[in-house]
Amino acid sequence: MRAAWYEKQGPAREVLMVGEIPEPHPSAGEVRIRIAASGINPGDIKKRQDSFGVGMPFPRIIPHSDGAGRVDQVGEGVPSDWAGRPVWCYGAQSYRPFGTAAEFTVVPLDHVAPLPESVTPDQGACLGIPGITAHRAVHVGGDVAGRTVLVQGAGGAVGMCAAALARHAGARVIGTVRSSAEEPAARTAGAHEVVLNDQALVAGVKALAPDGVDHIVEVAFGANIDADVEMLKMGGSIGAYATDHATPKIPFWLMVFKNIRVFFLGSDDFPTEAKVAAARDLNDALQAGWAGFEIAERVPLAEIARAHELVEHPARRGRVVVTV
Repeated sequence: MRAAWYEKQGPAREVLMVGEIPEPHPSAGEVRIRIAASGINPGDIKKRQDSFGVGMPFPRIIPHSDGAGRVDQVGEGVPSDWAGRPVWCYGAQSYRPFGTAAEFTVVPLDHVAPLPESVTPDQGACLGIPGITAHRAVHVGGDVAGRTVLVQGAGGAVGMCAAALARHAGARVIGTVRSSAEEPAARTAGAHEVVLNDQALVAGVKALAPDGVDHIVEVAFGANIDADVEMLKMGGSIGAYATDHATPKIPFWLMVFKNIRVFFLGSDDFPTEAKVAAARDLNDALQAGWAGFEIAERVPLAEIARAHELVEHPARRGRVVVTV
């Protein structure tokens, strides 16, 4: 099969290769997907760059955890009616060497979700990491129906998913954005109100929610923790999936006095049942009218290095997908 891979870490054009390798076949409990579109996430870039200093976990890595296509083979124990179904998948390169930047990928059945008829493979390829992270960040503190959820960074990939999922779950959603240019994306995703994350953030949110917010989905824990604590109600919670600073300071006593709960969320290690629930709710939100992502670039597999560079240095808003 045609595939892209790297055998050492470094800059995209220096380490990414495209060529022919043997095609995989599913083992028991797995399916093989003929990939149509492969999604690129920041985590894929960080793995290739060795940003976390863990090195090469496998001698050869086909990158990208997320993708979409059609099941063309099923392993032992998998119902035969999965064959031929359009699907999206996640976690293909989570603790595994071979992701979705290839003509075929093999994943366990619980890493696969049906692709709704109204959803394109490009959209499906973008759902996995941001969608599942967003779902966990929204729901980890409990039921959000009838509660006020603040989504920090509601114009980003995870933030837009979080706004959509929180609204779909019955929450009142306040989104924050870095600039007014991001406001339409946040509102389209599902934010009822949008506030700029600037020096007036706390005042702006308190004007909308005088008693405070119940839960915060957090993309920049270090930068926002002081404001988050001020905006939360007594007993409120934070679902943090990223930070601008690796070792942030926290206002410990203020958090204690408010009985604030903080959940630190790494998507590779969410419980299986949480990932399955996230996939189901993402599909439900799409079928209920959520528009999904703006696709900025569609790049052929042969030009995967350029696709990675576009994620590192975006030329326009939206997601980058590799077409296979």
